[in-house]
Amino acid sequence: MKKRPENARPDCFGHLDTVFPKTADGLRQSPPACMRCRHKTDCLRSAVQGAAGVEVHEEALQRAYRSGVISFFERWSRKKRLSRRRKQGL
Repeated sequence: MKKRPENARPDCFGHLDTVFPKTADGLRQSPPACMRCRHKTDCLRSAVQGAAGVEVHEEALQRAYRSGVISFFERWSRKKRLSRRRKQGL
């Protein structure tokens, strides 16, 4: 049986639904196992920077709009920016 190198990333690295899943209340939270992992910061950063991460930003944008933190036009502008980002695959 081969031993994994110490600095090797785990298989779940950067996988949004594994490292930052939605909870029952609709918010995202990292599981306790991820919080103990030494790769957690880079892993979460990688997960939300990818194309799947646009979804996370859209969810935060919706919560901000519903709570009155941002205006309709600010929300519209940010959604347009996220839409372009999604089309580019960033």
